[in-house]
Amino acid sequence: MDENLSPPLIIPPRGGLPLLLSIPHSGRDYPAWLLAEARHGRRALASLEDPLVDRLAWRAIAAGFGAVIAQTPRGAIDCNRSLDEVDPAALADVGSGPVGPRARHGLGIVPSRTLHHGALWKRPLDRVRFAARVATAYTPYHDALAAALAGLHAQHGTALLLDLHSMPPRPGSPPVVIGTRHGTSSASWLAALAVSLAADCGFPAVLDDPYAGGEIVARHGRPAQGIHALQIEIDRSTYLARDLMSVGTGFDRVSRLLERLAHGLGEAMAVRKFAVAAE
Repeated sequence: MDENLSPPLIIPPRGGLPLLLSIPHSGRDYPAWLLAEARHGRRALASLEDPLVDRLAWRAIAAGFGAVIAQTPRGAIDCNRSLDEVDPAALADVGSGPVGPRARHGLGIVPSRTLHHGALWKRPLDRVRFAARVATAYTPYHDALAAALAGLHAQHGTALLLDLHSMPPRPGSPPVVIGTRHGTSSASWLAALAVSLAADCGFPAVLDDPYAGGEIVARHGRPAQGIHALQIEIDRSTYLARDLMSVGTGFDRVSRLLERLAHGLGEAMAVRKFAVAAE
C-alpha cells in the first residue's frame, strides 16, 4: 500500500523580522488509502484537526512572515509528537518500552482513538508503512522548520518560532495559552511580552497551563543559542462558528491577533538584538 503523504507547504519569509510560523495540525489532504483504513471515515479523522488555523494565519503571512504548514492530516502522523510517543494500539510490533501519557490516551505520533469516535483504525500500522509516513511527511516538516530558523538566525543573529494551534473551548478559562515548555523553549521576557500583546488585543492569556508545548517547541527552541519557540493555543470558539469547524464572526479579530503577535514579538527581538550588538 502506498503510504506517501503530502509534504509541508513552505512559505519563505519576505519581511525583515526574525520570526517563523509553524502550523502542524491543520492539514486536510486525505488520500483515499488513508480513508479506507479509517473505521469511521473522514469525519472522525477531521476531529483531530486544529480547524482552519492555516487560514487564520493569513494576515501574518501576507505581512511577510514565513511559515511551514502541514498538508498531511494529523490523523496520519502528528508532527508535534516525538518519534517514541507511540501507542501500541496504533503501531504493531512497538516493543515493550514505556508508553507516555499522551500516547496512552490515544494521541501519540499516530493517533489511535478519540473520546467521541473510539478506535480510529481498522488495524494497527506496521513498521514499514510507519517509516514511509515519517519519511514523506514528518521528517520534511521538521527539516523545513530547522532550515528556515537557521536562515533567520544567520541573517538576524536570533530567531523565534511561533507554533500555532487551537484548543477546545474551556468555559471560564483564558482564550489563549502560551506554551514555553515551562520556561525551557524561550526566554522569559518573550513569553511575558506575548502575554502582554495578547491582552492588548483583548485576549487574556496564561503560560503553560494546560498546554506547555509539544515536540515542535521542545525540539526547535534553543534559547541559549538564540533560537526561541513559543506554542500558541487559541480557543476555537473565538474564531469558529458554533459547529467549531467553519468560520465564525470572530475570525478576522483572531487573525489580527496573530499578526500583532508576529509583528510585536519579531520587532522586539530585532530591537533587542540590535541594542546588544551596539553595546
